[in-house]
Formats: sequence, C-alpha cells, structure tokens
Amino acid sequence: MARKELVPGVGRLSRSQTYARRQLYKGRKTGTASAKPEAAPTKEVQVGGDKNGGTRLVPTSKAPRFYPAEDVRKPKQSRKTAKPTKLRDSITSGTVLILLAGRFRGKRVVFLKQLESGLLLVTGPYKVNGVPIRRVNQAYVIATSTKINLGDFKVDSKINDAYFAKSEKKRTRSAEEEFFADGKPKEKGAFPETKAADQREVDKVVLAAVKKTEYLAKYLKASWGLSKGEYPHQLVF
Repeated sequence: MARKELVPGVGRLSRSQTYARRQLYKGRKTGTASAKPEAAPTKEVQVGGDKNGGTRLVPTSKAPRFYPAEDVRKPKQSRKTAKPTKLRDSITSGTVLILLAGRFRGKRVVFLKQLESGLLLVTGPYKVNGVPIRRVNQAYVIATSTKINLGDFKVDSKINDAYFAKSEKKRTRSAEEEFFADGKPKEKGAFPETKAADQREVDKVVLAAVKKTEYLAKYLKASWGLSKGEYPHQLVF
C-alpha cells in the first residue's frame, strides 16, 4: 500500500489530485446560478450643484454606524426530540427497590408509578423506614424480586412533577447579615398539612399490603449494604 505522505506533513498527492481521486465532484450540485438578491429600496432626492446631476438615488434605510459590543448568542438548533424515558421491565407497580444514592441510600422503598419526567415515584412507607413520597431516577435503584400486591390502587393524579416543586422564598436579610448572624439557625417552615395527608393516604394502602406478608415490614426497615468480598453483580436480589 502506497504511503499517503512523503514526509510528515507533506502529502504525496496535490489538493486537486486528492479531489479527483476521492471523486468529491460528484457531491456538488450543478445547475443555474442562484438568483440575484433583491436590491435595497431606494428613493430619489434632489441634490444641489450644477455638476451633481440634480437628483440621486439613496437607500431608504441606513446601516448602523456601530456594531454591538457583545455578540448575541443564538441557541444551537437541534433536530432531536425528547423521548419519554423507558421503564425497565423489572420495575412494575409494587416492586421493592433499593436506593443507591441520595439522602436515603441503602433504604428499601416501594415503587408506585412513573411520572411524566421519567422519574420513579416511591414511598418507604414512611412509618416503616422513614422514607416519604419522593422521586428517584431509575439509574440509581436496584430492582429486587420482591413485589407487593397493591391491587387496583392508583396514586392520585395531583401527585406529579409539579407537586414536588419548591416555592420561591424571598430573602429577609442580605448575605452579609446572614454571615454575621449570631449563630441562630434558620427558621424552617412547617410541613404542609395537605402533603402529610397525601402521605398517610398512600401509606395506608401500602401498609395494608405489607402486613399480609410475614417479616416483610422488617425487610423494608432493614438497610442494605455490601460486606467485604461481596460484589453486586454476583448477587441475586
């Protein structure tokens, strides 16, 4: 096979020879020349002086004298469309999941449904292991073979992604005042009673299903972790 370069940085073939060898001319579009751009609108004005012709055509709109100081960034156009996240086959309603990240990592939770954002809606239940209704990414969970029969139970439609949105609170004091504060902890608002009622309503159905199986409540309450010499890909959940 012939070398493509005579020496590093110097090609064996010229640019025109490479163009012909690769047959790049076949991809070019041939045809009539593109139409000429439309002329800018003009108007006729009177010009003084004997040698200026009397009239002159001038454009109606003038170009700006100065360019903007900063370039205006344009968003990159993309033809890709967002597709709904596909739920894993091993995750169905009532499946017990193990959380691998976040505040409650190592806890076992019960899967309720998948939200429009693709996140999973799960619950502890709260009375069993302290995990409230929350959203988790299915990339950070392990689906176990344990399933809880929830029957025809469906979570209320009001518990969606907007349900977990945080309300914007205005700062009552500046950052400097907070830095030099006298060590008093920030006052936290009371937990909304409506969300507490939703938690009790959902856990009521889940707890009733958990009590039907012996030792299932203890299983959900126990934390999960790996011991020395254990590897997750060798375990059966």
